[in-house]
Amino acid sequence: MNLVKLSWRNLTSKPLAMLLSLLLFALGVGLISLLFLLNHQLEEKFQKNLAGIDLVIGAKGSPLQLILNSMYHVDAPTGNITIGEAKAFLRDGHPLIKMAVPISVGDSYKSFRIVGTNHKITELYGAKVAEGQLWKEDFEVTIGASLADELGLSVGSEFFSSHGFVSDGINEHTDTEPFKVVGVLSPSGSVVDQLILTNTQSIWKVHSGHDGHEEEPADSSKIAKADPSDLLSYPDEEITSVLLQFSKRNMQTLNLGRNINENTDMMAAMPAYEINRLYSMMGAGERLLRLVAGVIVFVSGLSIFIALFDSLRDRRYELALMRVMGATKIKLFILIILEGLILAILGYIIGILLSHIGMSVLAGYMESSYRYSFSGSIFLKEELYLLAGAIGIGLLAALIPAIQASRTDISDTLTDS
Repeated sequence: MNLVKLSWRNLTSKPLAMLLSLLLFALGVGLISLLFLLNHQLEEKFQKNLAGIDLVIGAKGSPLQLILNSMYHVDAPTGNITIGEAKAFLRDGHPLIKMAVPISVGDSYKSFRIVGTNHKITELYGAKVAEGQLWKEDFEVTIGASLADELGLSVGSEFFSSHGFVSDGINEHTDTEPFKVVGVLSPSGSVVDQLILTNTQSIWKVHSGHDGHEEEPADSSKIAKADPSDLLSYPDEEITSVLLQFSKRNMQTLNLGRNINENTDMMAAMPAYEINRLYSMMGAGERLLRLVAGVIVFVSGLSIFIALFDSLRDRRYELALMRVMGATKIKLFILIILEGLILAILGYIIGILLSHIGMSVLAGYMESSYRYSFSGSIFLKEELYLLAGAIGIGLLAALIPAIQASRTDISDTLTDS
């Protein structure tokens, strides 16, 4: 007697009840799995792009917006600050600062952001040149691996930038030199994979005659192209922000952000603090969704219990005959337990498939909207824990019906029938 086949036949004898239990269980498991996948990949992206940055300085506004724009490139700038305001942090030899990386944003190419900066940004994110070299001259760019693949750009390619972060073909800067690709970075799994990197002077030149500028920065032909110290010669020119790495951590560095916020017209934000704050805001919604998913799983477990318990009334004669034919109480017990396990495992498999398909669909949307790559093909260890939980629920749901089945009285059942 094959108990697994018999259990399956018993379940499929009432297909609607089986499908309802499977659907509920799969929805609960799928939602929990999707939350695991989304949370894991978001946290991975956030942590990877922290890149050891201790402080971000920019225009006053929302600290979180400043972090998201300057480090994750998914929001609009809070404004600009002048080189004169930031010169103390850009100058070499600051006793508290190990590395300062100026950031200038505002333009894009086919929705990929162009960032005016210095070569130190590649050190922050551990990015290496795969082809060509880092930019040296004005209007030279080194591009990330993701956008090189998506847009088909390579060393020697040229393009015009567009004002803003949406490519509409209207705000294209065709009145300036085109940008020329001189290098492509190898994939790093960080935000630079999706950026177009150039020097700050190129950003200024693109906007010469725009945004209130009457002409190019003075002596622009003499500006050294990649050395950040040369920016100090132009105190009235603007950048979006400065990324700072401290050389040490002490009371001075701990209070530096507060001093900037209280005593200057600029704003300082701590990435780790703001990202943790973002986690806490997201966490409330995630906890609510997990609660909803837990309720769905509980209801599905209850549905399995009711389906199995209800089926016993129709199968009492069948179970009694099995006993007459030699089936032991243990076999009847195992038969019902197997039915609960089959429902739970099938529900788990369907739920996992739904969650990964859903993550793949969501990944396409997030990549097109935010240029971050997500995947539905990643499998997490938490999903194994979820399998254990699913099996446990299946066992619990089938336990009472299984005990009742094993206690079937042969004589009374056959007499009543």
